[in-house]
Amino acid sequence: MRIAMLTKEYPPEIYGGAGVHVTELVRYMRQLEHVDVHCMGGPREEQDVYVHGVDPELSDANGSIKTLSTGLRMAHSLGNVEVVHSHTWYTGLGGHVGGLLHGIPHVATAHSLEPHRPWKREQLGGGYDVSSWSEKNAMENADAVIAVSAKMKESILDAYPAIDPDRIHVVLNGIDSELWQPRPTFEAAVEAGNRSVLTELGVDPNRPIVSFVGRITRQKGVPHLLKAVAHLDPEIQVVLCAGAPDTPEIEAEVTALVEALQAERDGVFWVKEMMEKPALQEILSASDAFLCPSIYEPLGIVNLEAMACGTAVVASDVGGIPEVVVNGETGTLVHYDENDAEAFERGLAEATNALVADKDKVRSFGEAGRQRAVTTFSWATIAEQTVDVYKSLL
Repeated sequence: MRIAMLTKEYPPEIYGGAGVHVTELVRYMRQLEHVDVHCMGGPREEQDVYVHGVDPELSDANGSIKTLSTGLRMAHSLGNVEVVHSHTWYTGLGGHVGGLLHGIPHVATAHSLEPHRPWKREQLGGGYDVSSWSEKNAMENADAVIAVSAKMKESILDAYPAIDPDRIHVVLNGIDSELWQPRPTFEAAVEAGNRSVLTELGVDPNRPIVSFVGRITRQKGVPHLLKAVAHLDPEIQVVLCAGAPDTPEIEAEVTALVEALQAERDGVFWVKEMMEKPALQEILSASDAFLCPSIYEPLGIVNLEAMACGTAVVASDVGGIPEVVVNGETGTLVHYDENDAEAFERGLAEATNALVADKDKVRSFGEAGRQRAVTTFSWATIAEQTVDVYKSLL
């Protein structure tokens, strides 16, 4: 079987969970079938990877129009494939038109849904209506839709009730538990005199550490996290790996909150640039808890990455997160109510303080999280399940 995988993100240009998903899915699926990757961005040298740019005449166009134009280029260039698989609205039009043009099934994976992310209008303006239309068109016309969690399937049916539930297949996100695993402890690196990203940041190995990794976007809940930090035990250090802000407005908001915290307490470290995986793994492994304050999260690969590193998690109870983080076993879930942000922020702080103070629970949650990541979220299994969806359409 020859498959065309359509995605905005692909190495080395990855900035979110959808890009991680496609990268790992392709890597494992290529052990089963032939996969062509059609992506956006700069040139790639990898075999069977095709990059599609933007029409120069659209250089000043709204970003959504540029994206649709690139999607049409993808549709035109699919060639001799048997299935086309699109990821997110960015490539949904390419998948839909490509399927019609070449008479092949179109499978669409929903990593998130535009109707459930209204804050994107702040970022895209009228382009949000265009992206919403493109996603609706792709979802409702796809021969099969893959949801990355059971909760995501519910969300798809809520947003697009015209879709037959039988066309929606739940195939979870996954984690490479050989790549993401506990790294040598921060304390051991310090004692051995080895290079440590935490040492370079100025983190104290003798004090508790909590961490966050994610983009600065409304759905990741970064402002809620920073307001919660104000209520953490003063001994707890916070390592915030957060960059790529969606808008200047949210960047200014987060900057002001971080600066206010740093003026009030020590041990608040903000890493703005994209970090290499080994550095992230060191930070996660050294953390007593990983914090995930998302207000919208179809599944949350970042929680899996933390769990695979043997780290306990404190997370909101939204979307597919409860399908990853088992409350009271691999972490603590905190209820999010959009009408009571202050209660959510205090809940995050209280849950974090209680967990960090209980070293036995930090250890047991971390061990259970690692085991769950290894046994339940294997990319090899996910690749097989995805190929089975293709075969059901042929």
